[in-house]
Amino acid sequence: MTAVEEERVVPAVPETPPRAAGLIRTAWAFPQAKVGTVLAGVVVLVALLGPWLGPILTGHTTTDFAGKPFKPGGLMGTDGLGRDVLTRFLAGGTTLLLYAVLATALGIVLGALLGMIAGYGGGWLDSLLMRGNDVLLSFPQLVIALLAIAVIGPKGWLLVLVIGLTHAPRTARVARQATVSVRNHDYIRAAEMYAVPRGRILLREILPNITGPLMVELGLRLTYSIGYIASLSFLGLGIQPPAADWGLMINENRIALVVQPWGVLLPVVAIAVLAVGTNLVADSLASAAAGRTREDRG
Repeated sequence: MTAVEEERVVPAVPETPPRAAGLIRTAWAFPQAKVGTVLAGVVVLVALLGPWLGPILTGHTTTDFAGKPFKPGGLMGTDGLGRDVLTRFLAGGTTLLLYAVLATALGIVLGALLGMIAGYGGGWLDSLLMRGNDVLLSFPQLVIALLAIAVIGPKGWLLVLVIGLTHAPRTARVARQATVSVRNHDYIRAAEMYAVPRGRILLREILPNITGPLMVELGLRLTYSIGYIASLSFLGLGIQPPAADWGLMINENRIALVVQPWGVLLPVVAIAVLAVGTNLVADSLASAAAGRTREDRG
């Protein structure tokens, strides 16, 4: 993931950065934004409504014995313990999405705060914060998560905390770049002339004008959070049995992929569709933040 991430180019911040509302309107004009929203929206609806729909459709809970292990019959068959695959699939996305959203929010908030302080303060403060930031960036996110889980154990709060904290340095780079591009604008100088406190300048003047790059980063971080949490669950270091989870389902049912593929295919397709959808939305936001329009992209 690190190699793929580094290939992405942080969009240049226009001279007048678009605010959130204008950015969303511009991004929505791209067809890929609509496609991405539909794809991600379908998966989110399945994850949110699934825990209630599963027992209605199948008559089983996520832990009920529904038949022989890896039985291909019924709607989607059973898993290795005889539990209904469809019920567990419908209930398996809620925790994944919740942890991914919380980790992303933590990373964006901390990273934006750090980047704005560094970019606006400049000088030795900027150098100190960014050099420390570079040290954190040198450690792969997944390795840090594995180390923390090995020491403390597979806890939900730990997943959110570690992934959020490892997102923060990457977000800080984007926030700093955006802040440096706007800190010399007239509205910032006017606020400084009237002795507006620095904290208020950061929150009321700078933050609203760097929402474009931050929203792009939000989409990217959410995509990576989903992938990291699903990967850790697959490795048995994330969400633990008997909980229903898409990453965990892949690990539990992979040994019978040829006999009963639905236990693997359903969560794999759901995670892939969600990742593609969020990437399409993030790419549209990146184009809008860079000042490109639908006509520019042909």
